[in-house]
Amino acid sequence: MSAHILVIEDNVANMELVRYVLEAFGYQVSEAIDGESGLEKARSECPDLIVCDLQLPRIDGFEVARQLKADAVCAHIPLIAVTALAMVGDRERVLACGFDGYITKPLDPQTFVPQIAAFLQTGTPECVLPVASEAAMDMPLPAVYARALVLDDLATNADVLRSVLEPHGIAVEAVTTIDTARAQLARSVPDLIISDLHIGGERGEDFYAWIKAQPELRAIPFVFISSTVLHDRDRLAALSAGADRFLVRPIDNALLLAEIQACLAWHREA
Repeated sequence: MSAHILVIEDNVANMELVRYVLEAFGYQVSEAIDGESGLEKARSECPDLIVCDLQLPRIDGFEVARQLKADAVCAHIPLIAVTALAMVGDRERVLACGFDGYITKPLDPQTFVPQIAAFLQTGTPECVLPVASEAAMDMPLPAVYARALVLDDLATNADVLRSVLEPHGIAVEAVTTIDTARAQLARSVPDLIISDLHIGGERGEDFYAWIKAQPELRAIPFVFISSTVLHDRDRLAALSAGADRFLVRPIDNALLLAEIQACLAWHREA
């Protein structure tokens, strides 16, 4: 039987990403949107592991940890903090409050599941979510709820994105050059833009800079995806410039879908 994980998180986009990734790997997930309801669910459901944000309404994560570790029923449950804290001494403070470990934000779906499996003291499970199987591609597509413009000079990469996203209601319009991308944007504005970093002799960063210079386009969520990143500084530079995601191939299809869905959800909430 798969492990049962309680996630205490008030941010809708973060909750959606965590839930999707965990369920994609076979975990059972319960949700709580504040500290008080998190304590109630922990006591009533007695999950195998609890993932708890630190910044919560009503009762924060530190108080949740204090009460859970003082509760004979829940004290044994591994309790993992999710935090953006990065100051000297933060790790010690989190552990001293009763947490058994912590995972830093922003969450990285490619490392998140192995971290969870380590806290559960189990091996990393296989992805159980069927994504874009041949049988699924023969079935009628679901209603479209979002449209993505994909800029990539390799048709294979665009086809992979289409096969992952369209069975889940995200339509894909693929283009191969920055000029054709601009022309497409002049005709219609998508809900999301996905761009390779290197497009023939062109650079995705130039396209991104152009997007952000257009008042009518700058709010569109923008995702870089690349298989030619040699240094992490390229990824950090893109994120610091305002890109919403920077994904590196190869990436599991389920994790790719989770990242895109979370990106769309975050912008709807913003």
